[in-house]
Amino acid sequence: MLSTGALRAHLLAARLAGTVATSREESLRSYRLFAARDPRVMIGIDPEWTWRQRDLIQLMADKCGVSADPQHTSGHDVIDPERTLTALDAFAERLGAAAERGAPVLFGTGHPHRLLGFYAALADALSAAGCTVLTPAHGRCVDITTRFGLRTYNLDYVRGVALVREPGPARPGCATGAHTHSPLPVRTVLAVAAEAGGPLPELVVGDHGWVCGAGQLGFEAIGLGDTDDPALFVGEAEGSVSVVVPLDDAVRSDYYRPLTRYVLNRACLSQ
Repeated sequence: MLSTGALRAHLLAARLAGTVATSREESLRSYRLFAARDPRVMIGIDPEWTWRQRDLIQLMADKCGVSADPQHTSGHDVIDPERTLTALDAFAERLGAAAERGAPVLFGTGHPHRLLGFYAALADALSAAGCTVLTPAHGRCVDITTRFGLRTYNLDYVRGVALVREPGPARPGCATGAHTHSPLPVRTVLAVAAEAGGPLPELVVGDHGWVCGAGQLGFEAIGLGDTDDPALFVGEAEGSVSVVVPLDDAVRSDYYRPLTRYVLNRACLSQ
């Protein structure tokens, strides 16, 4: 069993929390764009409230522990590890509740190179506990607007976790799919599942557009969010997203393994 103290130490050593790689400049740019309702950073959330940049700075200070000072405009962001730990406990509680009732669950990631292993281990544990890990719309095409223009991607599943791939043969180094913030993949998956008569997920687990897109459609959604991802935390504040764990979502994939062990233990899903 990984203790809370040991995990806190790991969060800081791996820079999952504490001083993280995400820059203050990146985060402030995201808050500014979100305040302007730029879809590139809203990633599926349609806020009910008016969010100005200073409101978002205060929200992210409350949720993540970043500086609440609008005059702090450079350097690295900081995530309070205590907030990460508290959110991980709430995240684990939702997983445990899904396992107890044998709920159908959908996993999806826009960070497959970093977070696939984390979600796959959770999917394996929930499947072993009797949950159905859903995989609808496998192979479907999704057109996503990127900074390079409109690109077509294919929906795929690896160990029960949804992701998107560029069409064509897999290239070296790209075996686990493409990075995306778009909510279009989860909308496609949910639409296909509904058209087929279900089942529909009672819980969606992931990041970026997978969480925001599902939460906006009324599905219970939990996931991970970095300091430059205000949409997830706005969704949590407004009630469309259930739990967001603040952490750096782009460190080495093996650095998330202690989080996996901690969450599974807290959710009573350790095998």
